[in-house]
Amino acid sequence: MSEPNLAIAIAVDDTVDTTEVVALYTANDWSSAEKPDELLAALRNSHSLVTARIRGKLVGIANAISDGHLVVYFPHLLVHPDYHGQGIGRRIMVAMQGRYDDFHQQMLTADGDSVAFYEAIGFERAGKTVPMWIYGGDEH
Repeated sequence: MSEPNLAIAIAVDDTVDTTEVVALYTANDWSSAEKPDELLAALRNSHSLVTARIRGKLVGIANAISDGHLVVYFPHLLVHPDYHGQGIGRRIMVAMQGRYDDFHQQMLTADGDSVAFYEAIGFERAGKTVPMWIYGGDEH
């Protein structure tokens, strides 16, 4: 349950553990929670990892994959459902974009309700591109 006026600590390149990450991904019904070893390895080996914590509890996370110079891709941004609508996702993305603001290209894939969120922070449809994937989950 959300608690108003709590201090939200945003950290770049924070460390995370399996239990807290799986709990956050499970709360958001993301299928990658079913592969905890791979999920933790992916997050820990990302170019950047940004976390949001309230009183030490992980309530949000995002990661970036990048060539380190021109292109960055943001594959994951999750905020615990109990804390939606409190600006946590926006603050995570501000931290992430601050790290990559001079890059030639910032990319992500948005669907459902997240499209409006990303548009509000400056992302737009990438020309005439069509997102494509081979995907192991079933929540989309």
